[in-house]
Amino acid sequence: MKVLHIDSSLQGNNSTSSKIAKKLIEKLDIDNTKQQQITYRDLNVSQVPHLTDAIFNAFHTAETERTIEQQAAAAVSDQLIDEMSNSDVLIIAVPMYNFGVPSTLKSWIDHIARAGKTFAYTAEGPKPLLKMPKTYVIATRGGLYANTPADTQAPWLEQVLKFVGVQEVEFIFVEGMAMNSADDVFNNADTRINELLGA
Repeated sequence: MKVLHIDSSLQGNNSTSSKIAKKLIEKLDIDNTKQQQITYRDLNVSQVPHLTDAIFNAFHTAETERTIEQQAAAAVSDQLIDEMSNSDVLIIAVPMYNFGVPSTLKSWIDHIARAGKTFAYTAEGPKPLLKMPKTYVIATRGGLYANTPADTQAPWLEQVLKFVGVQEVEFIFVEGMAMNSADDVFNNADTRINELLGA
């Protein structure tokens, strides 16, 4: 099993979302064979450039016609798409910042959602080009937002992931972190993981 683990918290692998992602990865190794191939990307360390007009134009310039700068810009996106398309499972650890996702994760999304690479416009409408069976999103929040109008984060993430070809998006909501003890937070997350994996 090839697993792509994306961290987007400012605290990186020390964050609650990352720690819960690691618990999930351990439990995905059902046979305890440790044969998983894990690709890890901390978006605060390997920062993805924010989308600019120059980068966007590089995406839409034929490969044979790109300048050296455009080749470098497109190469970053190509690598991120390859990491995703070569994985069996995608795990995104994401805190809620001001009702949205961290800007680093938005930049990652902007590089993997590319016309002609991960989706195509057709006469019938947009068509996803990736074929990923499942993504798990560990969504950590200080308050309680899931399944309410105030949750502008989860619906957007699900929409954009399915837009590029993720067939199923499962959320592990880790909420009330500002109101509950750390033990309660981790226990609730563990219960949700067991529920999803049938453990």
